[in-house]
Amino acid sequence: MPWVNFLFLMSHLAYSHFSTQFFKTYDSKVIDITGAQMVMVMKLSAFGWNVYDGKRKTSPSDYTQSRAIKKHPNILPYFGYVFFYPSLLTGPAFDYVDYDKFIHGSLFDDVPDQKRPGKRKRRIPRSGLQALSKTLQGLFWAGLCLQAPKWVTLDHVFSKRFVLEHGFFYRILYLWVLGISHRLKYYTIWQIAEGACILCGIGYNGYDEETKTFKWNRVQNIDPWSFETGQNVHRCLEVWNMNTNKWLKHYVYTRIARPGKKPGFKSTLFTFATSAFWHGTRPGYYLTFVLGAFIQTIGKIYRRNFRPMFMEADGKTPKPSKRLYDIVCYFVTQLTFGFVCQPFVILDFRQSLYCWMTVYFYIPIGIFLTLAVFKGPYKSKAETFCRSRFPQVKPLAAKPSLNRHESQRVTQAVEKALSERNDTEVFGVPPIDVLEGATKEDLEEELREVSEAWQSFRGRRGSFSEDMDGLRDAYNNFTSEINDIFQAKKVEVQTKAKPE
Repeated sequence: MPWVNFLFLMSHLAYSHFSTQFFKTYDSKVIDITGAQMVMVMKLSAFGWNVYDGKRKTSPSDYTQSRAIKKHPNILPYFGYVFFYPSLLTGPAFDYVDYDKFIHGSLFDDVPDQKRPGKRKRRIPRSGLQALSKTLQGLFWAGLCLQAPKWVTLDHVFSKRFVLEHGFFYRILYLWVLGISHRLKYYTIWQIAEGACILCGIGYNGYDEETKTFKWNRVQNIDPWSFETGQNVHRCLEVWNMNTNKWLKHYVYTRIARPGKKPGFKSTLFTFATSAFWHGTRPGYYLTFVLGAFIQTIGKIYRRNFRPMFMEADGKTPKPSKRLYDIVCYFVTQLTFGFVCQPFVILDFRQSLYCWMTVYFYIPIGIFLTLAVFKGPYKSKAETFCRSRFPQVKPLAAKPSLNRHESQRVTQAVEKALSERNDTEVFGVPPIDVLEGATKEDLEEELREVSEAWQSFRGRRGSFSEDMDGLRDAYNNFTSEINDIFQAKKVEVQTKAKPE
C-alpha cells in the first residue's frame, strides 16, 4: 500500500521535525539532518507509488506509466538509489526509473555513435565542461552568500534603528535584498549537486537533433537567473525547487482524487498541508506558504485584468507601453518575494509578524484590497472597467474554406479549451482559487474534434494526393483558419464574457 509507505515516511520525518523544534536549540550553523531526510521522503514515497503503478493493469496517465516499476529491484540497486552519493544530502530527488536506466546504460541509447567519446565509444557522453560550469556557478553563489551578511542581516531588521532611522521605501528594498541573500545558499547547494549529477551522467536528458548538442537538465532543481529576473509569481515559482514541485504534483496532488475523478479542493488542501508539513513544523513555514498561495491568486487576477491593456488585439503583439508594464511587474514580483520569504527563514511566529510590521503589512493589505475589489461586491464593475480598456477586436474577413459544420466543431473545441484553461500550478500547491483542470478525456475529445474537421477539410481539398506542394498549401490554409478562430474566440472570451 503506497499510502501506508507515505504515512510512515511522513511520520518519521515529523518525529525529526518535532525533536529539532522542541528538544534542541536551533542553530543555523549546525547541520540539520532533516534536510537529507526530506530528500529521502521524496525518493522513497515516489518509489512506493512507482511499484504500485507497475502492478496495476492500467495507468491513469502517461507519466505514471513511464515511471512505473514493473520488476522490483533487489537490495543492491535499491540502496544505490536511496543513497546515491551526488544527491544524498541536498537532492535533487528523482525517480528510480531514471536511476535504473542510468546504471544499465539505457539512459544513453539515443547518443549518436559519432558523438560517443573515446576509441571504445563509451556510452556516457563527456560532461566535464557542463559539470564544471554548474560547480563554478555554485561557488559564485557561495561567495556572495559569505559576503551578504556584511550588507544585510535579520539582526538589523529587528533593531530599533531599522524603523527609526529609515523610511518605508528603504525598508521594503532592504527586505528585497535580504530575501535574495536567503536564496543564495540554496543556489549554492543545488547547483553544485546538479554539477555532480551531470558529471556522473544521470543529469543527461537526451540529444537535441536540431542544435546537435546534449541536454543535461534531467535533475535541474533551480534556475537562479530566471527567478531573479522573473516578472510574475508563476514564473518565479516554476523555476524554484523544481523536483519538489514534480513530487507534490505527481505523488500527492493527483493521488488524492479517486480514480476517474479530477483533483479538487480536497487534493488542494492535502497537498498544501503536505508541502508545509514536509518543510517543518515551525510557524514561519506556514506563514510563507499561506501567503504564497494567496499571491498566486492575486497574480492571476492582475494578469487577466491588466495585461491585455498592454497588448494588441491579437493578444500576441505587445504595445510600446508593454515595457512599462514589464518593469512594474518585475519590481512588484520581487518586492513581494522579499516580503513573503522572511518567515521561512525567521521561523518564529512573533518575530515573523514583527518583521512584516516594519513595513506595515503592505503585501497582506494589498491582497485584501485586491480580493475585495475583484472577488467582492464590486467584481462586476471592476472587471467591466478593465475590459473596457482592452483593445477592440477587428472584424475578421470571411474565409469560406471551412464549411459550417467544420468551423462549428473547431470553434467549440477552442472555446472549451479557453474556458477551462489555467496556468500550471507551482509552489508545491495550487493557489487559493484553484480550478479543476481538464481531464485526459476532455483533451482527447477536443483534439478529436479538431482532427475530424481537418480530415474532412483535407479530403474535400484533394490533399490525399501525392502532391506534397498541394498538401503543404492545404495544411497552411487550414492552420491559418484555425488561428483566426482561436484568436477571435480568445479576445471574445476576454472582452465580452460575462463576469462569473
